[in-house]
Amino acid sequence: MQRIRVLLADDHPAFREGLSRLLGEQEDLEVVGQAADGEEAVKLANELRPDVAVIDVAMPKLSGIEATKQIKANCPDTAVLIVSAYNNEPYVISAIEGGAAGYLLKNVRVRELSAAIRALHEGEMVLDSSAARRVFNRLASSKGQVITGESSYQLYQRELEVLKLAAKGMSNKEIAQELTISVRTVQTHLVNIFAKLNVNSRTEAVLHALREGWLTLDDLP
Repeated sequence: MQRIRVLLADDHPAFREGLSRLLGEQEDLEVVGQAADGEEAVKLANELRPDVAVIDVAMPKLSGIEATKQIKANCPDTAVLIVSAYNNEPYVISAIEGGAAGYLLKNVRVRELSAAIRALHEGEMVLDSSAARRVFNRLASSKGQVITGESSYQLYQRELEVLKLAAKGMSNKEIAQELTISVRTVQTHLVNIFAKLNVNSRTEAVLHALREGWLTLDDLP
């Protein structure tokens, strides 16, 4: 089994090291590096190229959100999961705009955090459904007029169906069952969608589709 390579970034040593030990007990997860501040997180991400970076939103030298922007710029294939003690909309919006594919509170259980890491590795998004709707509403409207005209990267009908179901928070397996296709076919459609839209996660793809007018807020849970 190929393990998911994880980078942890948090300025509290006890929390970081404890989380590293607990995640390391999962047979499919491997913590490959730990960072104590945002600058070190960016540096280690560049060196280690982890599959998923779990980053605290509030860190010295460089905030988790700014670190996320730099990591996504240099390591687009690394999915970023922001963990935070703050459950307010501006933080979530800034994180998603910065390229994070997920946002969880620090009081989440290790089991849920592990599941979130696996989900992000599969290209899924990790946001509470009610929070996701509010955030996508704000992000879609904050960019001004939604584009509805011709585009050089139109999605095929099946790709749009997959993206609409992904926007509802459905897993690859659930999408496959809904459309009566294989999980591998769902994964292929998502890879093609990401390539067409030049994004690296469902979160980015859904936001892009909202701005283009391909999805509406009614398509969200």
